[in-house]
Amino acid sequence: MAKQNGSHDDGNEDMMHAPNGTDYGTVDRTPSTYTSLSTYQLPKGEHRHYQQQYADMYFARLAQIKPAVESIASDAWADFHIGGEKATRKERVLDVRQGELCFVIGTVYMEMPLKPNVLEDIGKEHWIAAPPPRVKYDLGAGQGDSEHGAHAGGGKGLPGTQVMLEDESGRLRLTGSYLQGGLLVTGAIVAVIGTENSDGDFEVLDLRVPDLPRQPPRWETEDGVAALQGKGASKKRNKAGKVAIVSGLGFSGDEGDTLSLDMLMEYLLGESADPESQEVASNISRLIIAGNSLSHGAPIPSREEMAAVAKKVGRKTYGYDSSSYNAAPTDRLDQWIATLLPSLPITLLPGEQDPTSTSLPQQPVHAAMFPHSRAYMSQPTTNESAGWFDSTTNPAEFNVDGWRCLATGGQPVDDVYKYLPDCEERLEMMEAMLRWRLTAPTAPDTLWCYPFQDGDQFVLKECPHVYIVGNQPKFETVVIEGPLGQQVRLIAAPKFKETGELVLLDCETLVPELVKFEVFDEG
Repeated sequence: MAKQNGSHDDGNEDMMHAPNGTDYGTVDRTPSTYTSLSTYQLPKGEHRHYQQQYADMYFARLAQIKPAVESIASDAWADFHIGGEKATRKERVLDVRQGELCFVIGTVYMEMPLKPNVLEDIGKEHWIAAPPPRVKYDLGAGQGDSEHGAHAGGGKGLPGTQVMLEDESGRLRLTGSYLQGGLLVTGAIVAVIGTENSDGDFEVLDLRVPDLPRQPPRWETEDGVAALQGKGASKKRNKAGKVAIVSGLGFSGDEGDTLSLDMLMEYLLGESADPESQEVASNISRLIIAGNSLSHGAPIPSREEMAAVAKKVGRKTYGYDSSSYNAAPTDRLDQWIATLLPSLPITLLPGEQDPTSTSLPQQPVHAAMFPHSRAYMSQPTTNESAGWFDSTTNPAEFNVDGWRCLATGGQPVDDVYKYLPDCEERLEMMEAMLRWRLTAPTAPDTLWCYPFQDGDQFVLKECPHVYIVGNQPKFETVVIEGPLGQQVRLIAAPKFKETGELVLLDCETLVPELVKFEVFDEG
């Protein structure tokens, strides 16, 4: 590391001279206040069941969100008239009558040509070739129109693509040019106003969503009543620092694949760059790792990976092949985290490629995977909400310096992307998900999830101040506002392995900045 102070007469004396007695000051890391919330924790042991029907989850979601949608729709359409006829409220979708102006609330269901269908998959032979990866669930823009087909990404209707509204009574097919201007996916709860046409389809004239829920004041969790009464913090707090956000670290077993990761570690520890950069690093109060810390740690390998292993080691009827197991990625991640932990607290979210449950909400990566780092975790026998090292769920909710944060590893947004043929803007999808009050709207239709019975845990009960989505194509950020003055900072964090980018979020202003690490190839 370069010297910060001191002067020497010539280059020869730089290397060998007596200590000059200069007192080099120490730099202390800015502390942070952190509270982990157990919003997405699943029941333990025998209390976790998978016998439930997924239909109950849709009905529970509709029951939870319906009052909010009904309130917004009733206010918006209280004076809605067409030709002297006033719109009436229908309790069920099957109560809609032809030619009658009305509005109704239900769950959106998208019928799309390339969307996976588990019943069709079960009916097919197991030996057929796997279909190519589906980037989108439609057939591609510009391939024609259909009489009733209308997709939610804007543009023309597509063959076989239909939008329907359903509740416990049945389904109603939606049509109309209004659907082409907004974002809709399976699982969203909406209110639509219009009339049924002669074909039995509902012509949509307008649409309303639940919008952002209540946003708690800063420090509400920590200060309770004082925060709710607007009295501010119950005690004097120091100025907050910055939170580092990274995703897609992609640890692998390959040699020479850790140079950029080593640079990131040295930057976070303040062991590299000039004194000014070290001062910036000292203001980093916590590191958030938002999914895909490993390159190939998923519990269920892809069909291509299974075929490659079978070709290499021969057919196996049961068990696993110990010769193909590689512990190096997990060990290197553990060593990397353990090096940071004495100086920097860490929150770790699992991702699609990490060794934990595949279905959402993914449960924390087990402490057994971190023999060097688990000493910094909270012990199961204590009442601590989170340790210095918080291995949490995906999605996850937590408070950092009083701000409520919602973070995911990226799978819900990636799946929503497949429903929208003409939309590439990830921030628009993130905003839509918040306004739908759903962290994973397409679960369980096209996104694996736990079959919730009593209530859908993916329903947002309180609006976050910061919404972080990892493993996105590029870094993007924006601030959105709600009807009651809510403000949410959206952050799309890129994959570090591909971009070398780290996001720093100022916990006083909620303004992010980007730090990029580059490795130059001399060849």
